[in-house]
Amino acid sequence: MVRIITDSASDISQEKAKEWNIKVLPLIVRFGDEEYLDGVTLSSEDFYRKLIETDQIPKTSQIPPYKYEEEFKAAEENGDELIYFTISSGVSGCYQSACMIASEFSDSIHVVDSKQFCISEYIIVQRAVQLRDQGLNAKEILEIMEEDIKKAHVIAVFDTLEYLKLGGRISSVAAFAGNLLMIKPVITIDNGVVKVIGKARGSKNGHNMLMEFVKKTGGIDVTKPTCLAYSGLSNEGLMKYVEDSKVLYEGYEDKLQFAIAGAAIGTYTGPGAIAFAYFEKSE
Repeated sequence: MVRIITDSASDISQEKAKEWNIKVLPLIVRFGDEEYLDGVTLSSEDFYRKLIETDQIPKTSQIPPYKYEEEFKAAEENGDELIYFTISSGVSGCYQSACMIASEFSDSIHVVDSKQFCISEYIIVQRAVQLRDQGLNAKEILEIMEEDIKKAHVIAVFDTLEYLKLGGRISSVAAFAGNLLMIKPVITIDNGVVKVIGKARGSKNGHNMLMEFVKKTGGIDVTKPTCLAYSGLSNEGLMKYVEDSKVLYEGYEDKLQFAIAGAAIGTYTGPGAIAFAYFEKSE
């Protein structure tokens, strides 16, 4: 049997994890002295309520190493193979920590740097689940995923610069000027780290940049998972984007998946961001 686990930075809910027969290990989220387990004792909806209502800046922490030890030991004792897809090593130490623990176990335990997070990590894990359910063993899954990870993309448009400012990612002056001019940063994850690829003035311009990015990367491989996400308590902005860019999804609208961006990315996006993750077409 192949066990698949990941972390809550993937924005895979605990309910979805049960459906896929995988395990999602929660990151730790802190609002001041209050500590929560991401997606377990703090839902995404409650995270955004607290983010809006409190003046405290949340912080996320790594999964405690003993959690990895528990999962790896259980798999080994049961004679199972295990694949753990981690949040990108470019933004978190989870990969290095898990590798250190895995080195104490047999070679049936595999730790994979997804080089992504948020819904691009989501679709990577879902792709591995598809391969597992086709009856592939860990070695076969890993060989395919090594190539598929290189083809996974995510692009997102933030609605506000305020939370990037509060998190210390940009200056107060830049945030004020950006919000005044209705500038919306457009980001992707490139080689495991967040990269700003443009600044859109208004929602329509942001939607156009998302569509251009998809075309530039070769289009969408509709045989593999895709996912759309929004941050906050309303999906209104995401639904508008789906309508405005429906030419991208013609013919497979019924396969579109939706998720709420969780604490790992929501800390910096704030409410109102939208994102799209997909695998590019093979040549």
